[in-house]
Amino acid sequence: MSGWVAVAVLGRVRGNRGELTATALSSKPERYQRLTSVSLVHPSTSERAPFEVETVWTHHDHLVFKFAGIDTISAAEPLQGSEVQIPASERLALDPGEFFDSDLIGCEVFERPSGESLGFVTDLVDGGGSQLLQVGDLLIPFATAICVLIDPAGHRIEVDLPEGLKEINRS
Repeated sequence: MSGWVAVAVLGRVRGNRGELTATALSSKPERYQRLTSVSLVHPSTSERAPFEVETVWTHHDHLVFKFAGIDTISAAEPLQGSEVQIPASERLALDPGEFFDSDLIGCEVFERPSGESLGFVTDLVDGGGSQLLQVGDLLIPFATAICVLIDPAGHRIEVDLPEGLKEINRS
């Protein structure tokens, strides 16, 4: 795991005070109320820049960030699309049975009982009702009935695939 974790992605400028909407990457709203400083990483440059967080609040389904020193539309516009990152050491503690998406990326997936390796998790995809593990061109529902052993520390996930899933659920 790298030393940084993305917790949100900045969207468009909101209003004329330099605020930006953001999509949350955490389901824990208390995560955002505690932010005081973050790093922003713009996808076009991959450069990391530190920013002080003045406020974070929720408007409808989006977060709204206000950063110190970003007080106009023109100052905020270059930040659009940036990932809001925090040091991995500042991640919130999870409840038992919960996992960070970033900890699942790179885990090798094995089919039970054969022990056959299906490949490595390359992404988590929103499947509408639940997330899907992307393993090569195979999409596997991230559900306890299917993912029967999840060991991010050991980089291992064991699955009991429903009959026919490999054939019909390719991306």
